[in-house]
Amino acid sequence: MYEFSYHKAASLKDALEVLKASDDGKLLAGGMTLLPTMKQRLAAPDQLVDLAGLSELTGIEKYDDHIVIGAMTRHAEVVASELVESSIPALAALAELIGDPQVRNRGTLGGSVANSDPAADYPAAVLGLNASIVTDKRTIEADNFFVDLFETELEEHEIITSVRFPIPDTAAYMKFPNPASRYAVAGVFVARFGSSVRVAVTGAGGCVFRQSDMEQALESDFSAAALDGIDVSSDDLNEDIHASAEYRAHLVGVMAKRAVSACLVV
Repeated sequence: MYEFSYHKAASLKDALEVLKASDDGKLLAGGMTLLPTMKQRLAAPDQLVDLAGLSELTGIEKYDDHIVIGAMTRHAEVVASELVESSIPALAALAELIGDPQVRNRGTLGGSVANSDPAADYPAAVLGLNASIVTDKRTIEADNFFVDLFETELEEHEIITSVRFPIPDTAAYMKFPNPASRYAVAGVFVARFGSSVRVAVTGAGGCVFRQSDMEQALESDFSAAALDGIDVSSDDLNEDIHASAEYRAHLVGVMAKRAVSACLVV
């Protein structure tokens, strides 16, 4: 790990001031990706700005048709939230599948979303639920937020403050996890809002994406059988020692059917 300065922010304004004054400063949320990367000397920020003390970025609130979760809310808090469980149980279930207890008690919603890891779980919920990412500057719709591998629409020195999740009629998330990291080799989040259906895929591509042919099929017939005959293309899918692109394409179909079936369980 290279030498760096550390600052625990006292407020959002304080965090932005320190960040803008640094040459290559980075925000520290849960640190689940940044700190291991720094330890391997693959990243060398000169300044870390820790957001852990900012209560203004934490908490879970429910409104008529959506749930708002603060960016610094830990995964374990989402799992334990009665508001989330009663409104979007699929979101609580997804959070419980992230990593292990240590990761769930350190990792944050905002950190995961901002990182846009191709195998992370939260991006599937954000895109599948058509959530809105609220920053200190603006609100970004999920369809416009995730750009590519570790790339989002966030501008330099822009900080996520919360995420607004619309409450669906039903939703479910299913993933095939890497047995060591628990990251998704392929994961699918299915959400139904009236006659509209969204299907978000994580783990398979460069970043989370929607499977439009599945959405169209499910809008006509919301059943696992409706996905029969839909072949997921392996073009541009991830390929590594854990799974080939073809296998990931197969897993997307399997996980999608399981998610739909879970949605239909009363």
